[in-house]
Amino acid sequence: MTSRIRIIQYGLGPIGAAIARLIAAKPGAELVGAIDIDPAKVGKDLGRLIGLDNELGVRVSDNAQEVLSREAEIVVHTTSSYLGKVKDQLIGCLNAGHNVVSTCEELSYPFRKYPELSQELNRHAVDNSVTLHGTGVNPGFVMDKLALTLSSVCQQVHGVRITRVVNASLRRLPLQKKVGAGMTEAEFKAEVSAGRIKHHGLPESAGLIADGMGLTVSDITESIEPVLAIDPVVTDHLKVEPGQVAGVRQVCRGTDNGKERIYLELRMYVGAPDPADTIHIDGVPGLSLTIPGGTHGDLATAAAVVNSIALVVKAEPGLKTVADIPVRFHASF
Repeated sequence: MTSRIRIIQYGLGPIGAAIARLIAAKPGAELVGAIDIDPAKVGKDLGRLIGLDNELGVRVSDNAQEVLSREAEIVVHTTSSYLGKVKDQLIGCLNAGHNVVSTCEELSYPFRKYPELSQELNRHAVDNSVTLHGTGVNPGFVMDKLALTLSSVCQQVHGVRITRVVNASLRRLPLQKKVGAGMTEAEFKAEVSAGRIKHHGLPESAGLIADGMGLTVSDITESIEPVLAIDPVVTDHLKVEPGQVAGVRQVCRGTDNGKERIYLELRMYVGAPDPADTIHIDGVPGLSLTIPGGTHGDLATAAAVVNSIALVVKAEPGLKTVADIPVRFHASF
């Protein structure tokens, strides 16, 4: 491996572009390829596309096979939340001999939902002597890895309760629309039924906590309901009137014979007061941790991915979760 880690960026939506910008600022990294299917992005210099003042000499391509044939240590994959949808993309990266770090939420802990696919992906990674890793901020940190870290000083753990409140007013327009801001309640419910409004990853976080802490959880359920605005809310992108949807309240419960062991609640809506991330561990000793203001989703996701790159490259081959990769801040990378 060269002294600089060669990286291919696969997917250049808002998160992919933010990650590429952070990579470009790292002296220990070199972007050698960029993949995206958007005709408006294909052929453009990656540096200009992601908002840099300089060109990077890397043209965005929609030919994944050609880009993956280049020499690189790792692919940063940011295309979809659905593991089934990106399965072939990931396998293509692995079979090309590249390590992969992905923001696909369902990849963060796929073993319960996709046991056979998890085995298949692990086999491809091992056969090619590379590592496949899913990470991010949620899932990937706030509602799973951080709780696992806190539990390391517990003699016993009986249950875990995590609440994440996000003020979506401070986030980009696509996210505000994703949580249904400005919709009627009927429109919101229709979009939920169609699967278009949903934060992905809570069941994965619950599974990771359960298996990581040895909590017996036989059933994981999830519910989604709207948060309705009481007062008018104006963001940089839209206005929400009283009675309209401001965002979502999503709850995931992990139970065993009806007894709740894990409770994860995400409230993400415009105008949310007192945003914060709060973790309670019912154990010996019991622990509580609150991050006032919460963890910034976009900034933290880019950081989680980039800070994991050097460690993923050095990790043992196979499908690895955030419980396996000891992520930390890398100043030079």
